[in-house]
Amino acid sequence: MLWGTNGTAQALGPDGASSIAVGSARNVVGGLVLVGVAATRGRLWQGARDLPRRPLILAAAATAAYQLCFFGGVRLAGVAIGTVVGVGSGPVWGGLLGWLGRGERPGGRWAVATALALSGAILLATTTSDGDPVDLAGIVLALGAGLTYAAFALWSKDLTDDHDPDLVMTWVFALSGLLLLPVGLAAGVEPLMSGDGLAMVLWLGVFSLAASYLLFGRGIAGVAVATATTLSLAEPLTAATLGVVVLEEQLTAAAVTGMVLVFAGLAVLALRPRATRSIPPPDL
Repeated sequence: MLWGTNGTAQALGPDGASSIAVGSARNVVGGLVLVGVAATRGRLWQGARDLPRRPLILAAAATAAYQLCFFGGVRLAGVAIGTVVGVGSGPVWGGLLGWLGRGERPGGRWAVATALALSGAILLATTTSDGDPVDLAGIVLALGAGLTYAAFALWSKDLTDDHDPDLVMTWVFALSGLLLLPVGLAAGVEPLMSGDGLAMVLWLGVFSLAASYLLFGRGIAGVAVATATTLSLAEPLTAATLGVVVLEEQLTAAAVTGMVLVFAGLAVLALRPRATRSIPPPDL
């Protein structure tokens, strides 16, 4: 739900801020907050040397790419369509990567939940569009956001299987923040230094990143990759609700139906979770 505030926060921010600068600033501020929290608890370095380097670096690179793809997709395709395509494609990518990378077989419950939620997400996207042609580059970026998020979930799962989730999230976002810092500076941070810009960056960094990923890290430690990505479909539901309440967007009956379908998909997955079965990935 915290992730669902991203589009609204960007819409309320300064018009001149580039999506690259916004995504980079979110990651840098959020990474600093996570490092600060870990340091005050005396847990910044405890166990850090034991974290496997390969999945740590890959997870950091994936989440850095996600910031750029997501905010770019939202900027070009629009908040509703960019969010729905980006997050809605996550379960598909997540189920595939979870199968190929970890041998997780999502099962029938995941398929039903994903079908319901994706159907609702498509309704939300088509009914909130203003009728103009959708920017193809925005769709591609949004699909890239879904893929990089699923990759982040996969490699984060590898880390949280054997290590403290808070420690994992802290170091993943600290490293990704270092990767994005020069990118954000090159994109230009002047619009972010205004009152609206600072408010946007603080919300995105502290709440929609630091707080949300601490919750995510603890949650993904106990569920499959496919389950985690499907539950994340609460994001477009939240984004649509904020669009109505905060941005005063109009929802049609079809959009309300879409929200109900997304909620139904989440309920199917969450009310009676079933353990996944491990099978070898196919030969490629």
